[in-house]
Amino acid sequence: MFTETTSLPSKLGNNMMQSDPNLSSTASDDEYAARNSSFSVFDPSRMSGEGSPMMMSPWNQTTPFSKSPWSQVEDTAPQNLPQNGLISSLVREEGHIYSLAATGNLLYTGSDSKNIRVWKNMKEFSAFKSNSGLVKAIIICGDKIFTGHQDGKVRLWKIHPKNPSLHKRAGTLPTFMDIFKCSIKPRNYVEVKRKRTAIWIKHIDAISCLSMDEQAGLLYSASWDRTFKVWRIQNSKCLESVKAHDDAVNSVVATVGGTVFTGSADGTVKVWTREIQGKVTKHTLVDTLLKQECAVTALAVSRSGSVVYCGSSDGLVNFWEREKELSHGGILKGHKLAVLCLSAAGNLVFSGSADKTICVWRREGTIHTCLSVLTGHTGPVKCLAVEEDKESTAGDQKWVVYSGSLDKSVKVWSVSELAPDLHQMAIMQQNYSSSEGNISWDSIPSAKY
Repeated sequence: MFTETTSLPSKLGNNMMQSDPNLSSTASDDEYAARNSSFSVFDPSRMSGEGSPMMMSPWNQTTPFSKSPWSQVEDTAPQNLPQNGLISSLVREEGHIYSLAATGNLLYTGSDSKNIRVWKNMKEFSAFKSNSGLVKAIIICGDKIFTGHQDGKVRLWKIHPKNPSLHKRAGTLPTFMDIFKCSIKPRNYVEVKRKRTAIWIKHIDAISCLSMDEQAGLLYSASWDRTFKVWRIQNSKCLESVKAHDDAVNSVVATVGGTVFTGSADGTVKVWTREIQGKVTKHTLVDTLLKQECAVTALAVSRSGSVVYCGSSDGLVNFWEREKELSHGGILKGHKLAVLCLSAAGNLVFSGSADKTICVWRREGTIHTCLSVLTGHTGPVKCLAVEEDKESTAGDQKWVVYSGSLDKSVKVWSVSELAPDLHQMAIMQQNYSSSEGNISWDSIPSAKY
């Protein structure tokens, strides 16, 4: 966490987090040596709150009988300020949560068990089994659910029209018939590893991410086999396979207008444009936004497509803003370990990390400010899904945030865009501190439970 503010006392200023457009996207080894972040390995020996915002939280007391220094502020602080905090925890002890998808009051969760669970109004509703095991990605399109798996296949499920709790498998991408037809012709084989070939329509390694362009009727799948593939939703046909990176493709995001972003373990973020000429779909590389040594682990794009966010294994979130073309806007520094997932909604962007926290950032013009740090997970936060809160009003936009973790739980949070940011809270602390001289303000709360 860092600060560029000079108007706060030093002990408060260090808790303020904002984007710094002047920071370079690359940094020296010395500068980040203390980060000790790792993309591929989670260190179980690390204490759950060591150096994290959880340790600064006033709810992390050494004894349940300790008096929180915030109790006096809660009694006297304005009661009309929106609060960001935990609504519910959904726990089903059967596997680590790797994927989430939400629509309306339904939530789909994928794990390393063979079950995909469906939750309705935060209560278990139904489940359906996939024999492939680990579910790496879930995406919803109307009554269709697409799931990406460790075995490199995309599976299609349909909701029963008369019984919404029943889900039937409607197919696999690629289909058996397409595999058979493609395998007959030698020209359909491509080299995938040294002395090994495979038909181009199949992923040969785990699927890491799914994205959809509903207007174009296209599904995108990214894989550890270094490619992304394009599928026509209507008939499950593979239209194109793109050798996109020199290492695993960890994220793909398709946006309106035919622009596609990919992020990879090779440390790059690439921009592709789609051209459709008759029956031929072709993606062309037009830009490389980022080249760095550490892996790119997550991507997110604002609804308007004007801001692109990239999370990395060093705990940083880079972002680019579009005027006429994309230009680097700055870096968000809020995590001690790798950023594993990102999601953008309204004026907010959410980053989940291996440090077990979720940072909530609000964008105002070119400045991003950290509203809060949501704590409570006891394992890395692997996936996020965001839905608009039904209680939102024109003056107070609220969001329901779902976070899936390797602690085998899903937590549900309520987040308001009007919630006071850490800077405002620090000013409130200063004011209360002057009027309540016996209170020590050494920390800022990470969430209101």
